[in-house]
Amino acid sequence: MERAIVLAASAIGAGIALIAGLGPGIGQGFAAGKACEAVGRQPEAMSQIRSTMLFGCALAESTGIYALVIAAVLVFANPLVGLL
Repeated sequence: MERAIVLAASAIGAGIALIAGLGPGIGQGFAAGKACEAVGRQPEAMSQIRSTMLFGCALAESTGIYALVIAAVLVFANPLVGLL
């Protein structure tokens, strides 16, 4: 019975962790849109704008990747199941 509760809670936790994937998607879309606006205003600064945008997108994506790793651990390699 306790094992089923732990597995159910782990599945719910994994689903909640994957909600964190929404933030990076929204942030990257917003950053790309603002970068396009900035390039439209100052085309000569395109390389600097692009490198800054890519660095920001990489930082934003790391949050989603961490959430995916946590969800995968909860579903496939659950450390809490062995405690029961």
